[in-house]
Amino acid sequence: MSLNKVMLIGNLGKDPEVRFTGSGRAVARFPLATSEVWNDAEGQRQERTEWHNIVVWGKQAETCGQYLAKGRQVFIEGSVRSRQYDDKEGNKRYITEVIAQRVQFLGGGGGRGADARGGGGMPEEPPAPTASAEDDDIPF
Repeated sequence: MSLNKVMLIGNLGKDPEVRFTGSGRAVARFPLATSEVWNDAEGQRQERTEWHNIVVWGKQAETCGQYLAKGRQVFIEGSVRSRQYDDKEGNKRYITEVIAQRVQFLGGGGGRGADARGGGGMPEEPPAPTASAEDDDIPF
């Protein structure tokens, strides 16, 4: 028996990038930040931010592109997938992504039409994406 399930609540690091496959299927990609806060042994507040690469397919991808924006808080439920590709210089690159089966928009953040009261402050910019030679199904 095995299980590959991820549940995240975090804030978008960038507006979703929506593209379409050759067959017309929508795919949205965006970075999501989750943060952990704790007090260290000296009582100092510490914070760690983890960045997740989110991929959403189909009608849900189109909805994400329409209503989500940088800073917006979302709940993501999906699975983890890792893959490798060769970059423009021929170097092997690896990427881990969360393939979202469910995206639920939450109140916080600075999304298009979002409630501006929520805490949408991003601790830092996500790492710059690397160029990749994607699968035939994924146009970017």
